[in-house]
Amino acid sequence: MNWDDLRYFLAVAREGQMLGAAARLGVSQARLSRHVAALEEAVGARLFERTTRGSTLTEDGGALFETAERIEAEVLAGTAQMQGRNEVAGAIRIGAPDGFGSAFLASRLGKFRETYPDLRVQLVPVPRSFSLSEREADLAIMVGRPDKGRLRVRKLVDYSLGIYASEDYLARTGKPETIEKLRSHTLIGYVDDLIYTPELNYALEFARDWKSDIEVSTAIGQYEAVCAGVGVGICHDFMVAAEPRLVRLFPDLSVTRSYWLVWHENQAVARRVQAVVKLLDEIVREEHHIFMRPLQA
Repeated sequence: MNWDDLRYFLAVAREGQMLGAAARLGVSQARLSRHVAALEEAVGARLFERTTRGSTLTEDGGALFETAERIEAEVLAGTAQMQGRNEVAGAIRIGAPDGFGSAFLASRLGKFRETYPDLRVQLVPVPRSFSLSEREADLAIMVGRPDKGRLRVRKLVDYSLGIYASEDYLARTGKPETIEKLRSHTLIGYVDDLIYTPELNYALEFARDWKSDIEVSTAIGQYEAVCAGVGVGICHDFMVAAEPRLVRLFPDLSVTRSYWLVWHENQAVARRVQAVVKLLDEIVREEHHIFMRPLQA
């Protein structure tokens, strides 16, 4: 049995379609189909049911999928173990949501360079569909604790969010005195059908009838719109910690979420991963005070 065939098989099984798997692997769909066909011939069984909606595993395919994942895990574990013997060097890819990645971590990446001069850091956004097992990142910062997968997890920090508006906006419209009065204001929030985790659906925790008039799919975009006086929005308190243009409305109202550091268990022995986990924890701990804003009576 050819390992490459198994690798292509795993991609199709995870994507649920040939086209998506080919795009993820960076190969043609024809090449992908040849590898899957070769694997089916080698095992003497059909592994996928192909329909207009995609490719779903057959019973035999499901059984092979479990075996293929174990083989993949052993290969990755062996690679990580060899890398673990080396110095903290090479490339490490960190996946992070835009609020944490762009607003906090990006400006502090110099610390990585100072501490580990031979380490090349890649900071990438965490998309809606994201896989550590497929090495789309070596480690990730996630909103909310993941509850499945062969992962190592560590809480990074709790953070709070509040309702904000710019001084310019309030000068034009007046300051809402109650949550109910927000109905007469321009509200800024996420694009509902692009909210990729329930943890980001926090607007209704502030107001049950919150309905955004302006929808922006990123936390940074919402923050910039609020700063520009477009309307009232929910912002991360750490993002506005040093922003004089914004006024926190209803200081007694706050929502708390958590960032979690996550990496695949096969990376547990990789020295560069463990070094970066430790450094990330230190960087956040040094500025822990900006992430949670005390409630005001």
